[in-house]
Formats: sequence, C-alpha cells, structure tokens
Amino acid sequence: MKTAVPCYYHLDVEVSPERVGQVGRILAAHLRFWDLENLVEPVCGGAEMLLRAIDEHATDKNASIEMWWNGQHLITAIGENDRALRPDRQMRGCLEHLAASSDGWGCCATENGSKVIWFSQRARAGERVPLVPAAPDPRESEGLDLPRELSVATLTGRVRTPGGLLEEAR
Repeated sequence: MKTAVPCYYHLDVEVSPERVGQVGRILAAHLRFWDLENLVEPVCGGAEMLLRAIDEHATDKNASIEMWWNGQHLITAIGENDRALRPDRQMRGCLEHLAASSDGWGCCATENGSKVIWFSQRARAGERVPLVPAAPDPRESEGLDLPRELSVATLTGRVRTPGGLLEEAR
C-alpha cells in the first residue's frame, strides 16, 4: 500500500521573464514526483502569476519559493525582498485570482520587511492515500496462545488468610 509522506521543496530564484516558465516546469516536476499531477495546473499557474507580478513591480528581483505537502494540503509560498512593493496595490489582480482559484491564501510580512504570499490547494478525496493507517489483517499463524488462568492473589504474591487481606492491612 502506498502511504502519503510529507514533502518539502525550496527554490531561490532571480525573477526574470525567462525564469518564470522555467520555475513553473521545475515546480510541475516536483508535483509529479510527489504524485500530485492534479495540482500542477493551479499551483504552477498561481506561482507563475506571482512571479510575473514580482518581475513587473519589484525592484529587488530575488524571490524564494517553497512548497509543503502534508498528505492533505499543498501550501505554496513565494517570498520577495522588496520593501516598497505593496501587494494590495500592485498585485491586487493576482491576489484576487489566487483567492478565487485556491482553497486558502494569505500575505504576511517578515521581520526584515519582505513579504510572503502563500496559497493552499487541498487534494480531493480519492486522489491521495489518506494518512490514516489501514486496519490490521491478522492471520491464524500470527495468533498467540491464550495465557493460563492465574488468580490475582497468586500474581501479586499475596495469599488470602482467614482474616482476609483487609485485616492484614490494619
């Protein structure tokens, strides 16, 4: 049986028009390797759209891309280093598209003033193996013999006296 294994991928890239398509192909290859073929189009489309917006509006063209797969959700995050870039203004159309095409999304600032934009895609039922382990399938050859029946007093080393165990405790 195939099990879902958590996966992580990180890529640092200097964004340019030529690199956007290349990064999309790299992300698609990792998704196929993780058996997430059905997520290639929405994830790569969203990532390429964000990278094009960074290329168009940012002065610092360095970006980091991370993908996390936990067995149920794929989270893709793209971080950029331009303090002057305002996602709510320059990237509004891109963020609206992400909100419409993903299961969840967000934008947060880091300590050094850069921003991280993330979006998540859920794997639909039946597309991935659930993380819940399968029920055991015992065989007769694996069965154990039943233990002999022993009294509790014998197991604890106490033997009942005529006055009883409570009398001994006094």
